[in-house]
Amino acid sequence: MLTILGKPTAKRGQFCDGVSRRSFLKIGGMALGGISLPGTLRAEKESQTGSNHKAIINIYMPGGPSHIDLWDPKPEAPTEIRGEFNAIQTNVPGIQICELFPRMAAMMDKFVPVRSLSDADGRHDAYQCMTGRKFGSRQPPGGWPAAGAFVSNLQGPVNAAVPSNVALMYKTGNGTWGQPGTGGFLGVQHAPFNLVGRKARSSPENMVLQGITLERLRDRVKLQKAFDTFRREADTSGLMESMDVYSQQAMNILTTPQLADALDLSKEDPEILARYGKSDETFQRDGAPRMIENFCLARRLVEAGARFVSLNYSRWDWHGPDGMNFPKSREEFPLLDQGLSALVTDLHERGLDKDVSVVVWGEFGRTPKINQNNSRDHWPKVSCAMLAGGGMNTGQVIGKTNRKGEYAIDRPVKFQEVFATLYHQIGLDLNGTRIFDTSGTPQYLVDQGIEPLRELI
Repeated sequence: MLTILGKPTAKRGQFCDGVSRRSFLKIGGMALGGISLPGTLRAEKESQTGSNHKAIINIYMPGGPSHIDLWDPKPEAPTEIRGEFNAIQTNVPGIQICELFPRMAAMMDKFVPVRSLSDADGRHDAYQCMTGRKFGSRQPPGGWPAAGAFVSNLQGPVNAAVPSNVALMYKTGNGTWGQPGTGGFLGVQHAPFNLVGRKARSSPENMVLQGITLERLRDRVKLQKAFDTFRREADTSGLMESMDVYSQQAMNILTTPQLADALDLSKEDPEILARYGKSDETFQRDGAPRMIENFCLARRLVEAGARFVSLNYSRWDWHGPDGMNFPKSREEFPLLDQGLSALVTDLHERGLDKDVSVVVWGEFGRTPKINQNNSRDHWPKVSCAMLAGGGMNTGQVIGKTNRKGEYAIDRPVKFQEVFATLYHQIGLDLNGTRIFDTSGTPQYLVDQGIEPLRELI
């Protein structure tokens, strides 16, 4: 791994990327090893990249957030179902959400709650939110690519300075909550280029460059020496397959200002950044930190040229004996409310709401009936998502659960249908696009028969 520490600023006592001295920006080793970056450049050369830059921001909530407590309240249900929170009206008649989301309620015309996700795998990991497919489903040779890998393969980079498929996925104590997926049968050149990480407690970092700041990314000599060190170690460990002329171009991605500038939140308008709220770099137990400012980074990365940005945010698994479901909700929901409303407002103000789609979700929902610990257990039968932007028909609800929030009674939705909608909105042809896996078998973006959510397009 390549760890890049930012330079402290006198005003904020923080690094130039907007987080404290204990935080770090990490660029994954595979992306440096002559594999991911050169492959991205090769894909750019071999494909015809259009000028229409559309993008997807995929916000993953590790641990399985409660659908009832978030965006599918049941105010008429018994107390042991509806919980401690009241429902509030939004600016769209007939749509109610939890009282702890007043900002989103005031702009619900720009959102779409999906209340009937009904095919959750039930596993505690990010896989289905990254690929749309169940972990145990039949795999093609090489495995299923993450959604961003499909986008990278089919649409290529917008420019040579920023990879198409990037991630802000922290390494988590529960490892499956920090995995942005892979390139699958498309190859590592289309795998997510992960920009953050976490030092493993059981093993040292492969490489730490204490002196390399975001400003000094342009220092080709020092960075080249660091890269050479990494390359020797990677060769020894067998990580690198080969080096070619694209590897030199790969260095240009790190040494040109575009990616570094996108990651430098000191360059953001302070008033705009303040809308998102204050990040908390503390890792939430075995989950991710509350880096709400990464929502702003995602927008900046899209503006810089990324087509797909994945990120994990906080930790949403609160059903243990500590009974933290409702106290943690009171902490987490207002932060999420502020961050999401800021992101969507930002997209609209910048004229990006037609081109940038946002999806927010977790791996499954929570039991409608509150358990003996005053919390909610795992509930794969139904879960929720929130969509925005992308030129979708917002200001409506997709799906409906029964009175107790136990299962979908109208418009059950699959994870792949959400991805089909996102693919459609960025201009990918679901039925006409075939990609051959390593065995020569044609594969599709989603399973045959899966269509976009017709209400949204």
